[in-house]
Amino acid sequence: MSLHQQIQKTTQLITKRSQKTREAYLKRIQEYKQQGIQRAHLSCGNRAHTFASSNEADKVALSSGKQPHLGIITAYNDMLSAHKPYEDYPKIIRQIAREQGCTAQVAGGVPSMCDGITQGQVGMELSLFSREVIALSASVALSHNVFDTSVYLGVCDKIVPGLIIAAASFGHLPALFVPSGPMPSGISNDKKVEARKQFAQGLIGEDELLKYEMQSYHSEGTCTFYGTANTNQMLMETMGLHLPGSSFINPSTPLREAFTKYAITRALQITALNSDYTPISAIMNEKNFVNALVVLNATGGSTNLVMHLCAMARAFGIVLELQDFADISSVTPLLAKVYPNGKADINAFREAGDLRFVLAELLQAGLLHEDITTVIGKGLEQYTKEPVLGKDGILSWKPIDPNKYDDNVLRKSINPFDPNGGIKRLSGNIGEAIMKVSAIKKEDFVLQAKVRVFDTQEQVQQAFRAKELFCDCIIVLRYQGPKANGMPELHGLNSILGVVKDKGYKIAFLTDGRMSGASGKIPSLIHLTPEAKDKGAIAYLQDGDEIRIDANKGEVTILDDIENREIKLPDLSINEHGMGRELFAIFRDSVGSASSGASAIINRGK
Repeated sequence: MSLHQQIQKTTQLITKRSQKTREAYLKRIQEYKQQGIQRAHLSCGNRAHTFASSNEADKVALSSGKQPHLGIITAYNDMLSAHKPYEDYPKIIRQIAREQGCTAQVAGGVPSMCDGITQGQVGMELSLFSREVIALSASVALSHNVFDTSVYLGVCDKIVPGLIIAAASFGHLPALFVPSGPMPSGISNDKKVEARKQFAQGLIGEDELLKYEMQSYHSEGTCTFYGTANTNQMLMETMGLHLPGSSFINPSTPLREAFTKYAITRALQITALNSDYTPISAIMNEKNFVNALVVLNATGGSTNLVMHLCAMARAFGIVLELQDFADISSVTPLLAKVYPNGKADINAFREAGDLRFVLAELLQAGLLHEDITTVIGKGLEQYTKEPVLGKDGILSWKPIDPNKYDDNVLRKSINPFDPNGGIKRLSGNIGEAIMKVSAIKKEDFVLQAKVRVFDTQEQVQQAFRAKELFCDCIIVLRYQGPKANGMPELHGLNSILGVVKDKGYKIAFLTDGRMSGASGKIPSLIHLTPEAKDKGAIAYLQDGDEIRIDANKGEVTILDDIENREIKLPDLSINEHGMGRELFAIFRDSVGSASSGASAIINRGK
């Protein structure tokens, strides 16, 4: 199938827009490549420090400089379920490297925080900027300049984007991402959500709610809903930085172990010391990012990845805009229904046919660039195959049966769940925002109503408890953007909004903050730019103003005249200290807009 005209057009627009920044990036990387083996330029004293803690065999190999040396960047900690499996990976990786006459060392660790833990808490205001800290930490680790290749052990929300941004700075090195896999399924997501609604209404207590939550989040591995963590995995595989079929294999299974061993072997094969040299700069190009936009829309992935993809792309000299997402969405069919877009969790998604089915369908429809480079070679077609573990423990791949899938979870491109993708861009006299439409009903695409305006999450919660929100309205929550308070997730408000909607009221949510990949069934316009702290139009709104939202047309309009109003700036000093927030002022002061990736370290935040 020839490439769809819109996919080709969007790729060309991105390429043209990015010409100067992309050329500058590739020029820098080429200069690094020409230096050859990096540790060869180190003095004897430098190298001795590198080898000091190694065993004698490793010292011999490292001294020769003839065998690949692998750097491990790990986001391990044993509090986060998704990262607990990484505890023993360094030992395993070192052993695999030694078996091949090579060496490996942990270059460094990066912080990994969980939005599920900090949700609704002060610590959430550090969450987005933890991406920048992760990128900086990984860069410090690799700055020792002694590695020929790298593997990244990270899965969750800001961790993967942060690691990608760091890997871009070391674009002359191969980089292979090794997932840990999702935890086995617990109770259904519907039961979990219903328990949260009951708690919000005071129908059950904390002890009862905690029992439900612990049955949902119960073991090692990523959470099983299709939020930001699993969207990260979906896109890392689509972009060729994972091994084919590796994203959604449960931890501590034979297949997961086989994938890890194969990944390390492959990372050692694609160094500049071998003929199959494949640095990450050769993988991450305009075509690969367009493919990511397509799969994000085709699977109804997390809205957080709109922001993260913009930031990741800019790290490689590629400039994405929200219109690119909208243009791609307009021609991309929705092929997957995974919670919160459907009842199936990520384990059911894998059993139903997995990403390999989605990629095969999108390739058949001409919606993906097949001619890309990946960590295992040329072409995306290899990612449509199913991984198989033989009796001898050898990992291989076989073609899938295109007719073997569960159409309650996956659909063919000729019979999609929806002809358009899961993410919409809405713009108007209030600015531009995005909405995840794959999880909401068509009748909720259009709403005209008066607004209730709030400056904090606590104000929304107080109004709910006072029964002030039980009416047709658009709830506006402002001063939640990256400059105001670090753009925390507002997912904790979902239960409140869900209760109001269940009472039969027409309701929508509008914010310059984030609502995550699990934004649920409420029409939510998020990532609004300009944000209130930048004196965007949202800062001038008052209770009773009327707004019209039309997701079909991609429009959001303030119907009142707000031009001559003055801004009543709330006291934001509380956002500036406590729980480490005072240390993050440098990020709040320099961060760019959400529409450009909300980065404080790429292109000086512009």
